[in-house]
Amino acid sequence: MATVRVSLGNRGYDIAIDEPGGIGPFVAARVPSRRAYMIADYNVAARAERWQDELNEAGITSRLTTIPPGEASKSLAQLGILYERLAQAHVDRQTAIIAVGGGVVGDLAGFAAATHNRGIPLLIAPTTLLAMVDSSVGGKVGINLPEGKNLVGAFHQPAGVWIATDSLATLPDREYRSGLAEVVKYGVGLDGEFFDWLQAHSEDVTAKSPAALARVIARCCTLKARVVEQDEYETTGVRAVLNLGHTFAHAFETVAGYGTWTHGEAVAAGQVCAGRLAARRGLLPEADLQKVIHLLKAWNLPVAPPEPANVDAWLDAMKRDKKSSGGRIRLVLPTRIGSAGLFDDVSEAEIRGVLDGRAQ
Repeated sequence: MATVRVSLGNRGYDIAIDEPGGIGPFVAARVPSRRAYMIADYNVAARAERWQDELNEAGITSRLTTIPPGEASKSLAQLGILYERLAQAHVDRQTAIIAVGGGVVGDLAGFAAATHNRGIPLLIAPTTLLAMVDSSVGGKVGINLPEGKNLVGAFHQPAGVWIATDSLATLPDREYRSGLAEVVKYGVGLDGEFFDWLQAHSEDVTAKSPAALARVIARCCTLKARVVEQDEYETTGVRAVLNLGHTFAHAFETVAGYGTWTHGEAVAAGQVCAGRLAARRGLLPEADLQKVIHLLKAWNLPVAPPEPANVDAWLDAMKRDKKSSGGRIRLVLPTRIGSAGLFDDVSEAEIRGVLDGRAQ
């Protein structure tokens, strides 16, 4: 059991990891009324129904709606369907939305919460590793457009995050490994000692050892919380480090079509691209790059862009990335394991060289 506090003044909240007592009391202590509207994907509908029973026992009247799983649901079309359902259910500013599922549900339901009635309370109950360690923390919500990932969104901090690690017992292996790519990101970009621990305990993490999972999730949430506290709205550049590998990754996802690769698979390959570029610039020791590649391979994650190569389309997508400025691509690059920075002087030729040399 662990609780991580995200300290943001009156927008601060707790991330509860395997807290005893159930989700009902946790939500009851954090919502302004006794009404909630749960949004879950089909894959976790049964779990959402069990949690709905716990809410009812805590005196919270709730309704549940489900959406199709997968990245394709982070769309204007699915958002419109949600708005209609919320209006039909008379969801007002005192009704809390509870997002149950992975990052897609959290982002979509979170954006609906940020905008319906100009903003209503949000709680997140992530059921995938990727959502537990990353997307449920920090208040970023949004949807995709055909032109790029997360191009429509907002910052809307949740009232709380409820993590039950037993959700991972039935998570498909591919989805679990997808979350591990984000775990590696925290070690590479923020905490070298954590990266070393991941290397030493990679088999325990693969086996979903309860002790290993608890440590991984708590450490990732703590690292992200500390970054978000310094740069909540991503205005100073501090928070950009959390996007290590993501500019490449979003391009891979956009061009291939959402869902061809999981987000984590794209992030794994994106981290290696960022690492190769950093190594070529003399920023990152080659030995550190090889450590990253070795760990990603140990978890059966991609370490090169998808085939067939589509460099021009990838570059075009990267230019639409939210970190871009004046059409110039800005990239987060590792400078050693445990540290990364935002660079705005990376040429298109350098990026093309990394993408063209994908088999290296």
